[in-house]
Amino acid sequence: MINIYYFCKVEELGTYRKIIHVDMDAFYASVEQLDNSELRGKPLAVGGGGKRGVVSAASYEARVFGVRSAMPGFKARKLCPDLIFVRPRFDRYQEISSRIRKIFFEYTDMVEPLSLDEAYLDVTENKKGNPSATLIAQEIRKQIFDEIGLTASAGISINKFIAKVASDYNKPNGQKTVNPEEVIEFLEDLDVKKFYGVGKVTQAKMYQMGIYTGKDLKLKSEEFLTQHFGKSGGHYYRIVRGIHLSEVKPNRERKSLAAERTFSENIASEIYMLERLESIAEELQKRLKRSKVAGRTVTLKIRYSDFTLQTRSKTLPYFVSDTDILLETAKELLYQDKMKNSVRLLGISLSNLNTGKEKKKEKEKEEVEIIQLRFDF
Repeated sequence: MINIYYFCKVEELGTYRKIIHVDMDAFYASVEQLDNSELRGKPLAVGGGGKRGVVSAASYEARVFGVRSAMPGFKARKLCPDLIFVRPRFDRYQEISSRIRKIFFEYTDMVEPLSLDEAYLDVTENKKGNPSATLIAQEIRKQIFDEIGLTASAGISINKFIAKVASDYNKPNGQKTVNPEEVIEFLEDLDVKKFYGVGKVTQAKMYQMGIYTGKDLKLKSEEFLTQHFGKSGGHYYRIVRGIHLSEVKPNRERKSLAAERTFSENIASEIYMLERLESIAEELQKRLKRSKVAGRTVTLKIRYSDFTLQTRSKTLPYFVSDTDILLETAKELLYQDKMKNSVRLLGISLSNLNTGKEKKKEKEKEEVEIIQLRFDF
């Protein structure tokens, strides 16, 4: 009954939505191989290969050995002794990402970037007048390859959730379409670990309950799922029935910007921490300048040598992006409490950014102040 209601509701809008999820293949690693021909065809990791380093991205040649992103560098080297590590170049990745997005906008203005290497596109109505989302996805992938030299994968379906799951099916350099009449069967056959939003902990919990596939998940009531998984339970109940009404949001606002450093050796001295915070604040200021934003809430991130994480925040009465203010606020937060242990990572983030509604509020506030200043008291 719920499935029928959903599909009817979408049809009331005139048609099914046609959503494409484009996901670049091993993006950071592929950019490095694109720029350096000597790295092509070789196992490559972007990140740090030392005992403290972490893999940010791995080429498909490295993935064959089990190397994955977020893996400690020393572990990656054990799995693949010939692994080549290169330092990340985020300015270059940003540059390539901007070129890719320009291609997206040739087809539709309804583009919602998720990160530098992936985005949703709503092509229900598109600039090419092409009624086939499948053919549009093929064209986009070909254009990216022809103009930039990188491969991309895509998922195509009636909503964002299914499109994202489908984009992982024929990686790398492939795509999968889940047509409206195929949605329910596709979801029922799907292993729950492939459901976007189901992490390792939730997957293990579902397996323990005998929930292995979408079909198993669909047999559980909404009350049961809410009882065992909280608010996410209602989400699981709906998505396995093809219900995901979230629209592609072209003006998706950035919530925060951050910069952080993992140290080669644990730091116990606050003097050394202050030195590191200075370079972190400078890097954050560069990112804020590139994004043309400022923010009000400064957060200091501290990861101790025992891997416990602590954050300390302060909200300022005005928007900031200046290095000195960021650093002084971070220092204040550092001295706010005693260190629990030696430190392996420090980071500074800025949130409550002056984008969208916040920017509008600030502008309105300025206009009110200007108007007030015109009158004598």
